[in-house]
Amino acid sequence: MDSKFIVGIDLGTTNSALAYCERGGEAEDARIEVHAIAQIVNPNEVAERTLLPSFLYIPGDLDFPKGSVSLPWDASPDFLVGELARKRGAENPGRLVASAKSWLSYAAANRTAPILPWQAPEEVSRLSPVEASSRYLQHLRTAWDARHGIEGKHGLVEQDVLLTVPASFDEEARELTRRAAEQAGLQRVTLLEEPQAAFYAWLESQGDSWRKRIKLGDLVLVCDVGGGTTDFSLIAVSEENGDLELKRVAVGEHILLGGDNMDLALARLLQQKLEADGHRIDTYQLQILWHQCRSAKEYLFEHPKSAKQDITLLGKGRKLVGATIKTELLREELNQVLVEGFFPKVKRSEMPVRQRRIGFQELGLPYAADAAVTKHLARFLSQQVKNSPEAGDIRTGPSGMACPTHVLFNGGVMKAGVLRERLVEVLNAWLSEEGFEALSAVNILNAPDLEHAVARGAAYYGRARCGHGVRIRSGVPRSYYIGIESAMPAVPGMEAPLKALCVAPFGMEEGTETVLPEREFGLVVGEPAEFRFLSSTIRKQDHVGDLLHDWGSDIEEMSPLEVTLTLEGQQGSILPVRLQTRVTEIGTLELWCVSRDQTRRWKLELNIREKVEA
Repeated sequence: MDSKFIVGIDLGTTNSALAYCERGGEAEDARIEVHAIAQIVNPNEVAERTLLPSFLYIPGDLDFPKGSVSLPWDASPDFLVGELARKRGAENPGRLVASAKSWLSYAAANRTAPILPWQAPEEVSRLSPVEASSRYLQHLRTAWDARHGIEGKHGLVEQDVLLTVPASFDEEARELTRRAAEQAGLQRVTLLEEPQAAFYAWLESQGDSWRKRIKLGDLVLVCDVGGGTTDFSLIAVSEENGDLELKRVAVGEHILLGGDNMDLALARLLQQKLEADGHRIDTYQLQILWHQCRSAKEYLFEHPKSAKQDITLLGKGRKLVGATIKTELLREELNQVLVEGFFPKVKRSEMPVRQRRIGFQELGLPYAADAAVTKHLARFLSQQVKNSPEAGDIRTGPSGMACPTHVLFNGGVMKAGVLRERLVEVLNAWLSEEGFEALSAVNILNAPDLEHAVARGAAYYGRARCGHGVRIRSGVPRSYYIGIESAMPAVPGMEAPLKALCVAPFGMEEGTETVLPEREFGLVVGEPAEFRFLSSTIRKQDHVGDLLHDWGSDIEEMSPLEVTLTLEGQQGSILPVRLQTRVTEIGTLELWCVSRDQTRRWKLELNIREKVEA
């Protein structure tokens, strides 16, 4: 409570932002400000921008003249972060770290190993996704400290920081994000889901009038399409003690689909055009096209009257001028690829295909096999309500599909009006299929500032935690289970079947606790034992104490934890215990193992915003 500021940080795939407000007696009226971030925008030019591009460039010996990339706090940086990194990386992608946030969510990669830039030449030093993310946060910290850290006071390390992550990030990705913040010197960090932050930003923009925009029974879809991920969440408007209450009732699965995919699709289109004209485009040139298409896409969306954007690509000839290849991205091509390719008109019953497509494997990330955002939305609305304990708070149609009354857009991709219009058109078609009248068409909650909404909303949430603002009831974002080994005779070559014991159902509120039904389990003490945690975003009907035998693909196993629970005089013993569960105010799931005589207690912690610990 001794911090002067509450700070919200949006650590984005493409851009990062920072917003803040003062903590004080009049915190409810404290204005939330977007913080300008000093960065190198051109050689010998440092300027402040409200966004920090999430790109890191590793310069070569001859990249820049000595002293031309100095920062106010570092005369000779080993790497560049921000605007100049993005510009230079578009010309030399082999030295550019991009999409570090997407790599944080990729479980098949060694996310703590130096693997970025992906497919970089051998002479280029590499960073881990965690370290790259840490360096973005470190840049934000030093930019903040340069303005506020006077005589060692009010530095970012001393402030309460709300750091956002995709709602679909699993526990390990959240833990790695927290670790990146620690490495950047940030100690007082709380993680917050991005769709909630976006909704908090909308609440902040509305003041008390939000109660006039949404009413009891309404269902808000938060559609967040950013540079690397697509996130869907549903927030229901319910009532408690006569007052309107906001409750998050559904969170979508992790979908690695966003602006990166769109930029690559545009690059593929231009590659086909160039090769049709007789040019041979190799993998390295395709990467350059990929980065240049990002800039061209942003330019065309920001300048709706422009019909095209020129793109220049260096060829492979010995003469630089003679090897220059020029092409252009037309607005018609942009709309065709992005609108029809990523937001096609589909029926509510059309689900995304699941097979992998070879074309997206070049960049190393497991992009969604089906690029149609509208199909992923159809699956989300169709599946997330099934078996939900919050079903009474969700407006549904005859097919069982959740039918939103409002939609709130977030993410850089949704800045494009043509994409917002198409998604609303598709949603309204589905509502019509479900039998809702034209007057029930989905309403748009206008976000005042898509680029900074998540950072602003995070700061608002920090203020609300102090009692000054509206909070969304959310609880745990999925159902959590502990693995129980079946008691049965050993079978050669086969492990005993694993049962899943529900220890925290979806939506279990922070600050609450429960005792599992009167049943004992055997706890291994005195020697290393493996505790296996599981989770599900689909099974919302399970209750504390439910013991599941068969769950198919509804439940996913998390990283196991090996730990030794000690007990003096006991080694390798199995003691009968009963289980108690508590979700703390900071989002930690505590699983207590209590001995039969209640004289001994052991605690396992599953930090819902961080990691599994003992």
